[in-house]
Amino acid sequence: MAKSLLVLLVMAALALAVAGCGGQQTKEKGQESASSGSGQQPAAKQKILIASDTAYAPFEFQDQSTGKYVGFDMDLIQAIAQVNNWDYEIRSMNFDGIVPALQSASVDMAISAMTITDKRKEQVNFSLPYYQSGQCVAVKATNNTIKGFDDLNGKKLGVQIATTGADEARKVPGAKVTDYNTINEAFMALKNGNVDAVVNDYPVTYYFIQQGNSDVKIVGDLRTSEFYGIAVPKNKPEILEKVNSALKTLKENGKYAEIYKKWFGKEPPTFLPGEPPAKQ
Repeated sequence: MAKSLLVLLVMAALALAVAGCGGQQTKEKGQESASSGSGQQPAAKQKILIASDTAYAPFEFQDQSTGKYVGFDMDLIQAIAQVNNWDYEIRSMNFDGIVPALQSASVDMAISAMTITDKRKEQVNFSLPYYQSGQCVAVKATNNTIKGFDDLNGKKLGVQIATTGADEARKVPGAKVTDYNTINEAFMALKNGNVDAVVNDYPVTYYFIQQGNSDVKIVGDLRTSEFYGIAVPKNKPEILEKVNSALKTLKENGKYAEIYKKWFGKEPPTFLPGEPPAKQ
C-alpha cells in the first residue's frame, strides 16, 4: 500500500512537471507569433478606383507598345497612391460619364484634366488645383481666315462633350457646335474639313500638334484661365483629405516638379499644387 502510494506520488509529480513545461512552451510560442506577426505583416493596402478619360494626351493616354495608361495625370496619381499606400485601378470612361460615376460613388475619385468649375463643385468635391490651363482655338494650317476667338462667329466648331471647351464654344454667336466623345475625334473632324475649328485645352492641343500633326495650328490668345483638380465624391471626405495631404507632400519633396518637368519641359508655377495667388 505504501509502495503503491509512493509510485502514485512520483507519477503525479512527473505529470505536473510535464504540464508546467508544456504551458511555458505554449506561452512563448504565442508571444513569438504575436511579435513576428506585428513585425513582418505589412498593413493591408486600401483599394482605390479612379475614373479617367484615357484619350487626352499628354495627361492620360494609352501607350500603344505596352497597353499601359501613361501621362502627367497617370504619373501624378501613382505618386499620390504611393504616399497613401493605396492599391489603385484606373477605370477608363468617356469624359461625360465621370461626374455621374462620382455621384453614384462607383469610383472613389477621378483624375482627368478636369477643370474646377462652380457647376461641378455642386456635384463633386475638388482637390487643391494641380495644373493651370486655358482654352485655345485650333484650325487647319492652311486656314488664314480664323485668327482667334473673335473670328469664330457663325463657324462650325468641334469640341469634346461635357468639357469647358464645349461651354466656351457655345458662347460664340451663331456657332454650330458639334460634340465628340473624345478630343481626338474632334481633331480628326478638323483635319477632314467637317468643322472649321476646335476649341479645347491649350496643352492638349499643343501636344497633339507636336505628335506629327503639323497640318493643324493654334491661333490667337487663350480665352480662359482654368485650374485642374482631382474630383472626389461628396460622401468621401476622407479620400479628399488624403489626396490634398499627398499633393502637399509631393510639392515639398520635389516629386511634383519632377513629374511636371518630365511632361512639360519646364518648372511648374510656384503655387502649384495649391490655390492660385489672389489677383492684384
